Amino acid sequence: MHKQPPADVLAAFGCAEVPVRLEGGKGGTWRAGDIVLKPVEFAPETRWRAAALAEVAESAEFRIARPLRARDGEWIAGNGTSAGQPSLGWEASRLVTGRPDTSRPDDVIRAGIAFHQAIARLPRPGFLDFRIDPWAIGDRIAWAELPPEGSETAHSLLRPLLDARRPVESAAQAVHGDLPGNVLFAPGQPPAVIDWAVYWRPPAWAAAVAVADALCWYDATPGLIGRWAQLPEWRQLLIRALVYRIVTHDLAGHWTPGQVTAYQPAIAAVLS
Repeated sequence: MHKQPPADVLAAFGCAEVPVRLEGGKGGTWRAGDIVLKPVEFAPETRWRAAALAEVAESAEFRIARPLRARDGEWIAGNGTSAGQPSLGWEASRLVTGRPDTSRPDDVIRAGIAFHQAIARLPRPGFLDFRIDPWAIGDRIAWAELPPEGSETAHSLLRPLLDARRPVESAAQAVHGDLPGNVLFAPGQPPAVIDWAVYWRPPAWAAAVAVADALCWYDATPGLIGRWAQLPEWRQLLIRALVYRIVTHDLAGHWTPGQVTAYQPAIAAVLS
């Protein structure tokens, strides 16, 4: 059961309305009026991301959820204890209208490209060296910064991908590593990029992750691969995107036959 933001957190961010839980995400995001609050998972990332987003210029190509400071000037409120339990605190942002639409992978990728162009000059965040969640480990294994690990199911999927993996030369920058589901569409407005999962990789890798997800989970056809073939080192980035998702899946949960089957056509399409 995800607890709602406590009264001191609501007061710290100036929330005057009763919070209502939002759909999606991990079930812990709440809306109070035009303010969205969610629990902090890794404080160094929250602070870096909020400071970076606060400086992103307005754009005709995308919107962002503007981060909010608490009344004490910090990006996090309520860290310490909450309802008698240890708490990393809460972060807040302005509500952006729209809904995700995973049937529009090309529009998701275009929004991601515009967002990455806007943040291209950001320095590499130091917190990346200390993140040890399944997503961070999956990312490092995909880029050969850690040796492959995991179950035999994962290894059977990974073998042809790792055999085909070659070095890439594209420059890295801060990117959003989880665009599908985190791009919102609203009539008459640019798409909104939310819930920025920060990675330091070539921007085309973020597009490759979106394509891999669309192929595996959102009924996209292999033609989606070809529509973005102009992106640099595309095949190699697609390989890394699939390795990243497979390893993360293996570390974070368990396999069902349907999940294995979902990856196999995507692997074949990328390697063909």
